[in-house]
Amino acid sequence: MSSQFELKWVIEKMDADRQIKDFLKDEEISRTALTDIKFKGGKILVNHEEVNVRYKLKTNDVLTLIFPKENPSEGVIGEDLPLNILFEDEYLLVVVKPPGMSTIPSREHPMGSLANALVGYYQQIGLESTSHIVTRLDRDTSGIVLIAKHRHVHHLFSKAQQKGMVKRTYEAFAGGMMEDNEGTIEKPIGRKEDSIIEREVRLDGQYACTHYKVMKRHKAFTHVELQLETGRTHQIRVHMSSIGHPLLGDDLYGGETTLLKRQALHCKKITFTHPFLKKEMTFTTKLPDDMQELLQADC
Repeated sequence: MSSQFELKWVIEKMDADRQIKDFLKDEEISRTALTDIKFKGGKILVNHEEVNVRYKLKTNDVLTLIFPKENPSEGVIGEDLPLNILFEDEYLLVVVKPPGMSTIPSREHPMGSLANALVGYYQQIGLESTSHIVTRLDRDTSGIVLIAKHRHVHHLFSKAQQKGMVKRTYEAFAGGMMEDNEGTIEKPIGRKEDSIIEREVRLDGQYACTHYKVMKRHKAFTHVELQLETGRTHQIRVHMSSIGHPLLGDDLYGGETTLLKRQALHCKKITFTHPFLKKEMTFTTKLPDDMQELLQADC
């Protein structure tokens, strides 16, 4: 596997006489990426000859963009940890994160994170890149995580997220009996003033929208499916608590912890358009064992 990420185009007649910089702008190559290519070891090639961004393209030119090598983030040590990979190609990974694993290292948990596992995996396969995690999950939330293998791929996914084109579906166990079969929660969310972790519904917060649908009502909780219009920190947990149904096991937001010691929240599905194949992709995963056991016990 090449240690440097590259993209290649065969120039069509409609793009002839354009400068490379204008062509690449339409291909969503950022100015930051072009600066890195110029000063940090990348190359712009036309027909295997190095050129600059002012070169005027000709029909059938082969334009190759070679990005600089990436170094793993400082402080992220590669670890040989198991990765549950649903999909992988040269551009991205889709993995399932178990509950209890942090997405990125923290002061409290400097090792054992998904980022540590990714750096370790990249070292094994000879990929010089850092952990570009597109969709993060809280430490005790399980489920699907989308990962870009390169900085430019992450950039493309970030733009897609801003347009609402990366869609995730969750399952959760909400405390109590929810009356409505479905609904939408639109309440702004911001950081709680006396906490660096906890969020709350507040008028000066960021707009947040969550859709929910009841799957089944059990004795001690309601099994719900949720979709996000926005991706605020702790959004589902805060929103469900705000309507009087905090998630089972979520002690931070008032959830009952008798049946489960972590928030009963799982990202079961993700849908996105592949940035290079240009086709819609959907991946799903089943509930983890602790949530499955509660369903089988019919609590």
